[in-house]
Amino acid sequence: MDNLYVIAVILGIIEGLTEFIPVSSTGHLIIAGNLLQFTGERADTFEVFIQLGAILAVVIIYRDLFVNILRNFWRYGLRSQECGFSVIHIAAAITPALGLGFLLHKIIKTYLFSVQTVLIGLVLGAILMLVASRLLTRNHADTLDEVTIRQSFQVGLWQCLSLWPGFSRSGSTIAGAMLSGMTPSVAAEFSFIIAVPVMIAATGYDMLKSYDILTVSDIPVFATGFLVSFFVAWLAIVWFLKLLRRIGLTPFAIYRIVIAGLFWLMISMQIIKI
Repeated sequence: MDNLYVIAVILGIIEGLTEFIPVSSTGHLIIAGNLLQFTGERADTFEVFIQLGAILAVVIIYRDLFVNILRNFWRYGLRSQECGFSVIHIAAAITPALGLGFLLHKIIKTYLFSVQTVLIGLVLGAILMLVASRLLTRNHADTLDEVTIRQSFQVGLWQCLSLWPGFSRSGSTIAGAMLSGMTPSVAAEFSFIIAVPVMIAATGYDMLKSYDILTVSDIPVFATGFLVSFFVAWLAIVWFLKLLRRIGLTPFAIYRIVIAGLFWLMISMQIIKI
């Protein structure tokens, strides 16, 4: 049991560090789970559950923005978009991925959650990020309030790529937002905000489907991973925004390619058995 708490802390740190930076938290958790020999349905459910800790960090950091968005929607309904960034922007950004994810959920879980597919996703996502960095020549949105509904929907289409494990939700949305005309910092904040409803819906759906395999004895281990993920994600979000303004996306893309190559080599040499 003690070993499970150690694993919970390690995976909580990995989730918190990688959920909102464009390196694929799912990819890192799948690879780490294989290294730690923590696999199977219970492990998959744990990895889904600790994402809620990272979500909570975003909600608290951006609590004033969320309150303002909900207040404007309550007062003005569909006209709330006239007040700036709104529920309508969020809905436009999350609808494509939620719809496609619901339709393809079984296929994704059955065929795409493997180390090999994650490594492919890491490389393809890195290429997209490099392209976005190279093509970022003119910005049309320097703040969230300047983001249009059209831009939001474009990012939503890019977010569909994240249904491939390893591609990275944050990587696809930040790169897609930059390609649609947002500055890197606005693209990152946009990615953080739309992550909340997407991840709540996705994790909630997964938890409901996995509810029957959990027991009361799982609660302390799951809670440990949740809390570690929460605190680490809080620090990672603040750190990432500062770093992104200084170095851009390219170093993260290079990291993805290097880590994919390293793990592919370890698999080829049978250092990691899958």
